[in-house]
Amino acid sequence: MPQRSSQPARAVRPHRVAVIVDEGTNPFEVGVATELFGLPRPELGAGAPLYEVTLCTPDPRVRMNHGFFTLTGVPGLEAADGADTLVVPGRPDNVVPRGPAVLDAIRRTYARGARVVSFCTGTFALAEAGLLEGRRATTHWMWAESFRALHPGVLLEPDVLFVDEGRILTAAGSAAALDLGLYLWRLDHGAEIASAVSRRLVFAAHRDGGQRQFVERPVPAVPDESLAPLLAWAQERLGEPLTVADLAARAAVSPATLHRRFRAQLGTTPLAWLTAERVTLARRLIERGEARLDVVAARCGLGTAANLRARLRRETGLSPSAYRRRFAAAAGEPLRA
Repeated sequence: MPQRSSQPARAVRPHRVAVIVDEGTNPFEVGVATELFGLPRPELGAGAPLYEVTLCTPDPRVRMNHGFFTLTGVPGLEAADGADTLVVPGRPDNVVPRGPAVLDAIRRTYARGARVVSFCTGTFALAEAGLLEGRRATTHWMWAESFRALHPGVLLEPDVLFVDEGRILTAAGSAAALDLGLYLWRLDHGAEIASAVSRRLVFAAHRDGGQRQFVERPVPAVPDESLAPLLAWAQERLGEPLTVADLAARAAVSPATLHRRFRAQLGTTPLAWLTAERVTLARRLIERGEARLDVVAARCGLGTAANLRARLRRETGLSPSAYRRRFAAAAGEPLRA
């Protein structure tokens, strides 16, 4: 067994998040950033906070979207210079260029190696700053044509929830900011912690960025066609050899009808949802310290260690051993098949 150091662990400072609040910014997206990264997280225990948030503005007084209120007493844009992540929320007047001070703050942040994130139409600001040329990005579907006209060199993907381009991440509509925020929690701290945060928010723990922005949510017919009971049933049986046919039989519908309901209610397919849930369970088992890779694969329904390795690398870019080193709660033996 490796010897543990008797020296006390050095405190790790919180990840610093700065949120630019410009003239006309949407309050909802500012609220998403502060809710996700700025509030205490009692669901994670009594440890030090993992994030700290500061708002920053280009002017001493900033009028929010539609004049709902005026923000004062907030630090200037220099507060963004120490951030590890800069969040740029959206605003409705996207054809009006951002001020040079805002664009300079965005450029400086990216140039020094920090992460830059846009919510909703904040993508326009990232494009104006020159960060998106030749890169993939998304924004609210209503603004897709305007965005393409202004920034033809950006590889716009208007039908997805969010896009991860490494240190530049863009979210679609305002609610997709929550999806991207929880994705950042998973990226920074693993699936177990992100799931705890999502439960506190009463929000879906994992909606893949590739899901469609707009999904149909019709008023339920009688009997209720909600997928919630089926999803809960399947989540309790991920280790079993469940198939789409099994899910359809449980819901007492044909596979084709089940596929339509998944597309309408979740924006994905039954197989894609089932696979994502299994990978999420595998991540949580690894984070909890399970060292036997074949056991992880069996318990989450992925079958073999080889399949688990492939699925985990596809989603996280990491091997199971590398994932465990990064996210497991305590060090232990290397993962083995």
